[in-house]
Amino acid sequence: MFETVLLANRGEIAVRVIRTLRALGIRSAAVFTDADADARHVREADTAVRIESYLSAAELLRAARETGAEAVHPGYGFLAENAEFARACTTAGLVFVGPPADAIELMGDKIRAKETVRAAGVPVVPGSTGSGLSDAELAAAARKIGMPVLLKPSAGGGGKGMRLVRDEGALADEIAGARREARGSFGDDTLLVERWVDRPRHIEIQVLADGHGNVVHLAERECSLQRRHQKIVEEAPSPLLDEATRAAMGAAAVEAARSCGYAGAGTVEFIVPGGGGGPVAYYFMEMNTRLQVEHPVTELVTGLDLVEWQLRVAAGEQLTFTSADVPLKGHAVEARIYAETARVAEGGERVDFLPSAGRVRLLREPSGPGVRVDSGLLEGTEVGTAYDPMLAKVVAWGPDRDAALRRLRAALAETVVLGLDTNTGFLRRLLAHPAVASGDLDTGLVDRTGASLAAAPVPPEAYAAAALLAQSALESASRRPTGPAGWTDPFADPSGWRPGGPPAWTTRWFRGAGGDPVEVRVRGLTSAAEICTGAVPQTPHGAAPQTPEVSGAPAAAAPRGASASAPAGGEAAAEGEGAQPRGGAGAQPRGASPGRRPRVSGRGGIGENPLRARLAHADDSSVTFELDGVTHRFSLAASPGGIWLGRDGDVWHLLDHDPVDAALRGGALVAGADALTAPMPGTVTVVKAAVGDRVAAGQSLLVVEAMKMEHVIAAPHAGTVAELDVVAGGTVAMDQVLALVVPDDGQDDGQDDGQGDSQSDGQAVEQEDPR
Repeated sequence: MFETVLLANRGEIAVRVIRTLRALGIRSAAVFTDADADARHVREADTAVRIESYLSAAELLRAARETGAEAVHPGYGFLAENAEFARACTTAGLVFVGPPADAIELMGDKIRAKETVRAAGVPVVPGSTGSGLSDAELAAAARKIGMPVLLKPSAGGGGKGMRLVRDEGALADEIAGARREARGSFGDDTLLVERWVDRPRHIEIQVLADGHGNVVHLAERECSLQRRHQKIVEEAPSPLLDEATRAAMGAAAVEAARSCGYAGAGTVEFIVPGGGGGPVAYYFMEMNTRLQVEHPVTELVTGLDLVEWQLRVAAGEQLTFTSADVPLKGHAVEARIYAETARVAEGGERVDFLPSAGRVRLLREPSGPGVRVDSGLLEGTEVGTAYDPMLAKVVAWGPDRDAALRRLRAALAETVVLGLDTNTGFLRRLLAHPAVASGDLDTGLVDRTGASLAAAPVPPEAYAAAALLAQSALESASRRPTGPAGWTDPFADPSGWRPGGPPAWTTRWFRGAGGDPVEVRVRGLTSAAEICTGAVPQTPHGAAPQTPEVSGAPAAAAPRGASASAPAGGEAAAEGEGAQPRGGAGAQPRGASPGRRPRVSGRGGIGENPLRARLAHADDSSVTFELDGVTHRFSLAASPGGIWLGRDGDVWHLLDHDPVDAALRGGALVAGADALTAPMPGTVTVVKAAVGDRVAAGQSLLVVEAMKMEHVIAAPHAGTVAELDVVAGGTVAMDQVLALVVPDDGQDDGQDDGQGDSQSDGQAVEQEDPR
């Protein structure tokens, strides 16, 4: 066995491999770039070497020499399926912990792989034949197969560059887009085309082979829960297969592995047509010549450590068991935690999964019986857009499928990652979907139901939490003397005390991502406060609230941090008769129409009628309070200009909002629906329009790419491009204004939501495996 193994990877898979190396008594050597200098895998490894890029074979070989490594474990992604890197390791006298370079090369070419396994008797999906097809040849093959078809890069896998085409007229654009993504990701834009199987299931077989001719399969994993061809939930075993089908698919996978001279851990992926009834059909799709992201579910139901067997096989050992020697015990389900925002697209029929970025400000990972977490996160980790958005995997085992699903939902509820958006809450709701619970799965289920699973807008109680926390900060500040001999200004009392009149309301504005500013008013101390939104009710402090009349006058608002607003009862403030509170008369937040109060959160409990509120507990990581007799709890983390709140996997970022500042900035910021903003932080890869161009509704204007995901920004309506402040190759921030399209009639439709979200054609796809 080896003394030192170099990990040619990062993040959660590097941490995962280190765990097995430590258990085997093998020294671990990590690599890191400047962006990962403080990453978790660097801290946990026995030694680490700085490199320029995870994609540089020369740098990785240098790191192996400097650390005295005898073997290199590639993880997945990066160079894990790069035949030239495997050969370079062998030439340098290192053991590549993976299959032979020839097997990687053969199975990495999807066209050759299909031909090879077909010759071995494995059923394959009908599709094009031959390599190096031109655009015209691909289009002709697609027409011959019949719509719908799937375009796939020959050199890559896992979703990058894959395009589902249902309309023959869209073939040219989709072929061009698929080639561009494939060339950028794999350095090879060769494509193939296959028949699209409607409502297919994605079922893969884990294989393990040694260098002595032994090949076994370790049953299947169901990977049908995907969004845009990328797996997000996997389980073992599949709820579909019976023992006979499991044995047949396992035998086919073993033959596929034998056909290419395989050694090590690998996965043979099959497409299973939906429909049910009768024998289960299956078709070879591809072979992944490395460890899979979802390998933990196989480990939990077999009791085997796949990384350990990768190392043993690489060291020349023989397999000591057959497939029949490894019974499946119980059920395991895995959920992938991604840095992304699930945002319902215009029309409400589709959800877009947009990469997010930020600093992890609070981290709580679940634990308990049957729960496993593979994670590369630490508090303080900066999640950027340079790498794949997968952050961690939460896995649960149970004696049966129902128990495993329950445990996983509970574990996701305990998962807290504050500082950036994640899909954790979305996954919890997906796992509770009736089709998932019943096992009626297919690869399009998430795309069909995703809009109903996306998080609702910021809940009213989250605004209440933000207001109570801000009021609590005022109370703490008021306890500090502000004058000589400990004197405190009574007008700074956070209770809103006023001489000869009822206490004043403290007005605050908050804005959640993608939403309008919300006005929240607090009166009294947090131990016994009142909270409402909208117009100030005409009631004295402590009296039973009455239904208020909503004023049409401009909303009075204090700027960020102000602690005073108009007293209750509509009486003039201390500044004088009819005076407006500080912040300016008639100041309107982004999205508000002149002369009208901006929209406020009135659903779910908080509206213009005051509710009783009491802050029960607050510290740096949590807040507990009562609102109208109901106790609410949130995880909490401070951020510049606001706070992050989390509950049951969902997170909300509430920013302090200054309506005066928003009004003064003007420009595209208040252009409303005419302005197109960046849906995610990333890089502009293509610009298709210029200032002055006439554009049609839905016309593509530019493309933003982040974390291996391409997002098309389209015109929201017909009009003229008035502003376009980006260039190809430039980076953009989340919500940055990219372009301004003035409608044909030059009139605003009056429906500005204050956000100006970009439009998407829904063709964003991602690489399956991280890195």
